[in-house]
Amino acid sequence: MANTFVDKAQINIKSGKGGNGAVSFRREANIPQGGPDGGNGGKGGDIVLMADINLRTLMDFKYKTKYEAEPGEDGRGRQQFGKAGADYIIKVPVGTTVRDVETGEIMADLVEDGQSFIAARGGKGGKGNVLFKNSVRQAPNFAEAGGFSREKTIELELKLIADVGLLGYPNVGKSTLLSVSTSANPKIANYHFTTLTPKLGVVNMYNNSFVMADIPGLIEGASEGLGLGLDFLKHVERTRILIHIVDVSGSEGRDPIEDFVKINNELASYSKKLASKPQIVAANKTDMASPEDVKKFTDYIESKGLMVYPICAPIHEGVDELLKAAYHLLEETAPEETVIIPYEARDIDEDDDYREVYVSVENGVYTAYGKQLEKIFNSTNFNDAGSMRYLQKYIEDKGAIERFKEMGLEDGDTIRIIDYDFIYVDE
Repeated sequence: MANTFVDKAQINIKSGKGGNGAVSFRREANIPQGGPDGGNGGKGGDIVLMADINLRTLMDFKYKTKYEAEPGEDGRGRQQFGKAGADYIIKVPVGTTVRDVETGEIMADLVEDGQSFIAARGGKGGKGNVLFKNSVRQAPNFAEAGGFSREKTIELELKLIADVGLLGYPNVGKSTLLSVSTSANPKIANYHFTTLTPKLGVVNMYNNSFVMADIPGLIEGASEGLGLGLDFLKHVERTRILIHIVDVSGSEGRDPIEDFVKINNELASYSKKLASKPQIVAANKTDMASPEDVKKFTDYIESKGLMVYPICAPIHEGVDELLKAAYHLLEETAPEETVIIPYEARDIDEDDDYREVYVSVENGVYTAYGKQLEKIFNSTNFNDAGSMRYLQKYIEDKGAIERFKEMGLEDGDTIRIIDYDFIYVDE
């Protein structure tokens, strides 16, 4: 289980609902009804995603898929505001891309340790009745319900961030090179697709270091989904330079030059940007190849203007020279400019359809519905004439009554809002 690598996960997030405003009156002599003093509700907690350099996999999200922030507390008398709900911070590995499943929108690309963003904003706190007092309404007997929570399904996708990516066909020696160059301990055996997950290691050199990643072996057609290539080509995208390892001995029955060409064709098919990354070639398994074969291959690579280093990874032959070349190439290669995708989580009442009142009729019952309508309905005190008038005016102002009449509404018919039925009286 310790070696399990999960690079994609889908989770459900839900921000906290806003707390309800309070209906309360001061209990003091000579003040009509005591005077309103109901406080506001607290804001609901946000869902925040944060990159953490200590995480390496999305494994945790395989077992826990639902995350919910705290709701805000309801307001209280004496103008006491409800406490805001605590934000829920979800930590993900550096290199995680966040996508809204419903819209397909990329919400964030978390490429720096500590980088964070609000993925779902908590509902606003409802206003207490003290804020509804005016020159006409001296003792409002109603308050505002708390704002709705925001719920989303998001997809997390991890693309490893490494300085050097090891590239090549299966069984060419990538895992072996990683093991002799770093403290990483990848599983090594003589069969295809030994490496089923990317593996990272740190190369120490010149009192400095760089991160090297063993990317699972590619095959021809990988950019079209064959083999494991399509799943892991994305991890090469984050690397600064590539070490392309080729079995110069042809021990798998393939031609080394053809291997080199085919893998580079796959890179170009997947991404021109990927194909243009600086590349060093390692001619591995020289102990199994003739000097003529090694020379033929190195001459071809050098004719392409690339550096090539003959190596025999298991006995560390030529490895130091290869790593020094990689180190110096890294020094010459500027890191890609970090692009932080701006994403502004909106309150749910900023949605285009939030204030819209929708109408329908079925079996003689005329139904009105909508998010803002639902909030006002939940805020309505049905024993208070002013509160009822506010609800009625909102429905009329949104044109719902006129649309009902066009659908056949007549005096005495039933209008349903949420789960409450009213009898329409045509005045």
